[in-house]
Amino acid sequence: MIDAVEIDVEAGSGGRGAVSFRREKFVPRGGPDGGRGGRGGDVVVIANSQLNTLRRYRRQRRFRAESGANGGTNQRRGRSGSSLLLELPVGTIVSSVAGGRTEQLVDLESDGQSLVVAWGGRGGHGNMYFRSATNQTPRVAQKGEPGERRRLKFELRVIADVGIVGLPNAGKSSLLRYLSAARPRVADYPFTTLEPHLGVVSVGWDEFVMADLPGLIEGAAEGAGLGHDFLRHTERTRVLVHLIDGSLDDPRAAKRMVDRELAGYSPELAARPQIVVVNKADLEEVDVLREEIVEAFDDLDHPPLFCSAATGAGTDAVVQACAAALVEWREAQPPREIGVPVVRPRQDGRRFEVEETSSGVFSVRGSSVERFVAMMELDNDEALAETYRWLDRRGVAAALQRAGCAPGDTVRIGRSAIRWEWER
Repeated sequence: MIDAVEIDVEAGSGGRGAVSFRREKFVPRGGPDGGRGGRGGDVVVIANSQLNTLRRYRRQRRFRAESGANGGTNQRRGRSGSSLLLELPVGTIVSSVAGGRTEQLVDLESDGQSLVVAWGGRGGHGNMYFRSATNQTPRVAQKGEPGERRRLKFELRVIADVGIVGLPNAGKSSLLRYLSAARPRVADYPFTTLEPHLGVVSVGWDEFVMADLPGLIEGAAEGAGLGHDFLRHTERTRVLVHLIDGSLDDPRAAKRMVDRELAGYSPELAARPQIVVVNKADLEEVDVLREEIVEAFDDLDHPPLFCSAATGAGTDAVVQACAAALVEWREAQPPREIGVPVVRPRQDGRRFEVEETSSGVFSVRGSSVERFVAMMELDNDEALAETYRWLDRRGVAAALQRAGCAPGDTVRIGRSAIRWEWER
């Protein structure tokens, strides 16, 4: 069953800033005019109601957004990279996987709902950015910031109003074929259905989505058979149609077994409204024992319905019962608004912290400081001098001095490997 997959995504890197000087007629000594690099593209997940599987992400496991273009002369900024949209079926849970831990990022519950899962890198400043009264001809520019990398897990849970549950070969697929335009595979042997199928069922001016869910077997709550793969899909359904093969020796025992597996997986799932339907009423052996079957289910609030998925007899009553149960379910739900995330650029915080570690290294932490220094080529003397000037303007140098940092001490920026011998 294709409903859970892990992939690797990488946002686009920012473009490199340009080192350029204005050169025009009658302007022999123009100033720096190197433009900034373009921003890398983001990786965005978005729900698409036209999709119903994760097959695409079985074939391809690595995705990368477009990088930003390098800056140009005459203050021209590089073109930003295009964002990469990963379309997913409605009902997909997107999680981040890191260090053996899984953290849920978003539950895509409505068509068009989206979220940025990996941010593109910022473009590097061109030499025009570093122009100052004391340095009017800077020959240094920043490299682009790398895009974020993430390992993502997609987990699809079918969203349907009504889910048909029951033992294998109870006639679930046949019932869905008769009631809707869906054409699931049908055969006279267990586990014909290996993944859910959806169909739209019309009732008057209204309609609802019905799902033919793979058959349960004993031990499914512990993972036997299709196990958790099946039960995962039932969590999203509003109403369950419990379809039972009327030709079984003990139809009541079949219902007890399925109920036991549902309760073993989730008590909330077991408490979901159920409509008990006995299938294969067209068979003489079922028709003869109809009264006995009804008596076997005398503990139910409503007697079981009888239908034939092969001939369609009794299916109208099943549809009407589903529609009534859905109306009752909707009336019991509190009003809910699903907010679609608004994508905004990340804020570059100016706060930072300075501390001396036990090994005598002075550590500087802060998003803006770490980002700026990581984009500078510190093996270049002029770039290192510009870095010192920038740290002076931001107050980092003064903070290091207050912490006891002296020339010759080692300074480390953030948790990265960027460290150098302090010269101020």
